[in-house]
Amino acid sequence: MQLHKPIFQTHLPPQPSSQLFAQTHLPHKTHLPSISLCFHKPTSTTPKTTTPESLTSSTCILTQTEKITKQGHSPSSSCSYSSSGSCNSSFNSKMATMMAIDPHVVWTFLASLLGFLLLSLLRRRNYGNATAKDKGNVKNKNKTSEDHVSEECLKSSGTDVIIVGAGVAGAALAHTLGKEGRRVRVIERDLTEPDRIVGELLQPGGYLKLIDLGLEDCVEEIDAQRVLGYALFKDGKNTTLSYPLEQFHSDVAGRSFHNGRFIQRMREKAATLPNVQLEQGTVTSLLEENGIIKGVQYKTKDGQELQAHAPLTIVCDGCFSNLRRTLCKPQVEAPSCFVGLILENCELPFINHGHVILADPSPILFYQISSTEVRCLVDVPGQKVPPIANGAMANYLKNVVAPQLPPELHDPFVSAIDKGNIRTMPNRSMPANPQPTPGALLMGDAFNMRHPLTGGGMTVALSDIVILRDLLKPLRDINDAPSLCNYLESFYTLRKPVSSTINTLAGALYKVFSASPDQARKEMRQACFDYLSLGGACSTGPVALLSGLNPRPLSLVLHFFAVAIYGVGRLLLPFPSPKRIWIGVRLIWGAAGIIFPIIKAEGVRQMFFPATIPAYHRAPPAN
Repeated sequence: MQLHKPIFQTHLPPQPSSQLFAQTHLPHKTHLPSISLCFHKPTSTTPKTTTPESLTSSTCILTQTEKITKQGHSPSSSCSYSSSGSCNSSFNSKMATMMAIDPHVVWTFLASLLGFLLLSLLRRRNYGNATAKDKGNVKNKNKTSEDHVSEECLKSSGTDVIIVGAGVAGAALAHTLGKEGRRVRVIERDLTEPDRIVGELLQPGGYLKLIDLGLEDCVEEIDAQRVLGYALFKDGKNTTLSYPLEQFHSDVAGRSFHNGRFIQRMREKAATLPNVQLEQGTVTSLLEENGIIKGVQYKTKDGQELQAHAPLTIVCDGCFSNLRRTLCKPQVEAPSCFVGLILENCELPFINHGHVILADPSPILFYQISSTEVRCLVDVPGQKVPPIANGAMANYLKNVVAPQLPPELHDPFVSAIDKGNIRTMPNRSMPANPQPTPGALLMGDAFNMRHPLTGGGMTVALSDIVILRDLLKPLRDINDAPSLCNYLESFYTLRKPVSSTINTLAGALYKVFSASPDQARKEMRQACFDYLSLGGACSTGPVALLSGLNPRPLSLVLHFFAVAIYGVGRLLLPFPSPKRIWIGVRLIWGAAGIIFPIIKAEGVRQMFFPATIPAYHRAPPAN
């Protein structure tokens, strides 16, 4: 850019060159000349004669002196700047210094000043917003601390999943999710080895799930016994029912063991994973914020009240759960109690088989839990049992139960009673009735229970863990609780084929195997024993359902009513009579009365037509 050369010109007519600086003597005061600041683009470095035409073509800016000139003196008294470009040296030097200013510099200066002012205003505004935001963050953090946890706290807590309870379901789930890379925190009330009288028989279907989860070695080194089927005893007769294991590996079979040893093995294996933390504490409540479960509040063994936070909390605290009411609508029934004994150095009539005695008033179970111990479970109907302390329970077992046992088991049974190690436990059943809650999930006996007659509880729990693992596998981020809850609604439908089959069979078999004064029920009980004794599909079909190898609800219903029809056929042959026909009608009616309420509680649509449930096809949320 070329600078415009300033030219100072008085507004006077052009003067001759001989009178360049004629001075006019003023009578009263000195008048400054009228000066114009003119800019024009020079064409050469040599000075040119300024002509009127050139002045006309230049851009002129009137200065304050021009105003003064116009007001106070005549044109003849001014000094002119001729075309030669020379003037009074003193005056010209001062005026050139004052007036030689490039307009681009002026505008640049003004723009810079304006930009500086705008930048200052913006910085002040941003500082004010940042200050307000910081104050708001502090306020929100304080509020979040009162409400237990914020979303940012969840992401930085270092835990993806909190598992309440480290029983069979909790320990297996901890190991499974830990292997998937989840950061798991397990809070268990008591980490010492449990001592229970149930949860000691794992069906072949459950063992297959154990293999799927990589936990099959947990039944090793605990003196677990292989189980290959069942033996039924009724009125001096017996029959054996073998598991249909021909198409599986030779290692696949049922397993029976001490429940506590099995659980400890799974806890130890879960604890070997670096991202799984087990700690002892009693969870007292779930932490809820805006309808979302954010974690748990628990009390340590030292009595300290602490909180733990995670995007997902899974409650597996067993059949006596005190947290399930927050996450489901429990309808718990207690049809009977088990009285447990351990028979030592006793040989069962059929090795590697569970033994079921159809006694009066209800069944009795025997199965081996170690190489030297046999578990006996006597079912006592109702919620009240004879007291143990005053000897009433021992008398009941010796006088009512012992006479109905096979001869091989009578003496070891009486010896176990005399040792006095008698324990009881209520049998509970509870259909799954979930209440989907963002941030939380129920599993195991806390979620769903059935009568333990068929030993299907662990099979259902392990099957549920496999389903949950597969559902969570494609999810990298589980912090969006509402989306995760919506997605995991499919879990409740996907689990139905296995859970509903085992639950329905357990409830129906218990009612059929229990004694009753009703003649139709007696016929149904005898028909069931005879039907299973037929062998072939009549035995392998029901046993495949019971073992979890064929979880098909429709097959269960067909076999159940086949037993009822078989019972009616026995009544009508060789010659029907009105009384027999009437008993047959009542038998069919009674069979429907047994199974249909159980199916209704499980959900007809979920049980038989799960693909029609929208949640069945729900895709994982986008991460």
